[in-house]
Amino acid sequence: MQLYVIRRPSAWGDQPELEACAEESARVGDQEMPDSVRWIRSYVVNEPDGRLGTFCVYEAANGEAIREHARRVGMPGEEFYPVADTVIIRRDPAKAAA
Repeated sequence: MQLYVIRRPSAWGDQPELEACAEESARVGDQEMPDSVRWIRSYVVNEPDGRLGTFCVYEAANGEAIREHARRVGMPGEEFYPVADTVIIRRDPAKAAA
């Protein structure tokens, strides 16, 4: 499988909407498409329009698998890029304790 970064701009109105979509995304990938799509991680960003967007890292058999997964979940999935290389300078920082 190939590693991809998927951009989903301004796709969600709030955190609960994003969380519901994330739950469905994990279910579809794990149960319906386990041999063609694997969600690795996502970075959630605040968009200029006040909505939430994401940059997601997935392993996928090909671009069509990414599109099909997004279609089944009901989220954007057309803006994706194959990863050429990974450069890790530092690990992701731990979220600050609230």
